[in-house]
Amino acid sequence: WFPSLKAIGTAEGEDTRKAAIRQVEKGLVLLEGAFGKCSKRKAFFGGDQIKYLDIAFGCFLCLLRVEEKVNGIKLLSETKTPDLLKWAHRFCSNAVVKDVMPTIESLIESDEIIMGRMKGVASPASKL
Repeated sequence: WFPSLKAIGTAEGEDTRKAAIRQVEKGLVLLEGAFGKCSKRKAFFGGDQIKYLDIAFGCFLCLLRVEEKVNGIKLLSETKTPDLLKWAHRFCSNAVVKDVMPTIESLIESDEIIMGRMKGVASPASKL
């Protein structure tokens, strides 16, 4: 799932990008089902409180939201992943998480710097 999420932003060509988006969406639908089973209709994967699985998946929320914003897509949605969408809101709104979660804008800025450096290193002309 993570390689497909990463591939959305690095895809060369619209067909490759769309294929990566479809893979991420399929993974999220599976995760939606897993959330229902694990949470037993509670707020978080582990029940009423944030636990290991919440933190593990929560680490990907920033990247997920960056890809949504940069690419103009909606990966977590009310139609395909309503429970995950609600979970993401609860997770990010939690006082402990809110204080450490970077902003989407700062992540986009960092990503642009990193990608610019990677492109500069990858370019043979940049070494001349």
